[in-house]
Amino acid sequence: QVQLVESGGGLVQAGESLTLSCAASVRAFSTYAFGWYRQAPGKQRVLVASITTRGYTYYADSVKGRFTISRDNAKNTVYLQMNNLKPEDTAVYYCNLAPSPYNYWGQGTQVTVSS
Repeated sequence: QVQLVESGGGLVQAGESLTLSCAASVRAFSTYAFGWYRQAPGKQRVLVASITTRGYTYYADSVKGRFTISRDNAKNTVYLQMNNLKPEDTAVYYCNLAPSPYNYWGQGTQVTVSS
């Protein structure tokens, strides 16, 4: 049974930073690629960053150069370091398998960036 628990969100001002964490309860964590997805109000959920089993990363153009995804296989945890946050980054952030997510999503963690 897969469990995904996101944490670390909050309310920040533009230009500030946050680091999100995803604790993944899944067998053979190190054999899966993971991604961070976000969903803004009234928008579709989109993939913003992913990391493969070998550490290769992908970033959406909207976050490239500002966000960094990483993983700690010993802790079954995926991180998203977000720097220079912008109001348009406001969304609920979720972690899941990538590029094909598991059918069950966690509750996500809210990131709100004020101007």
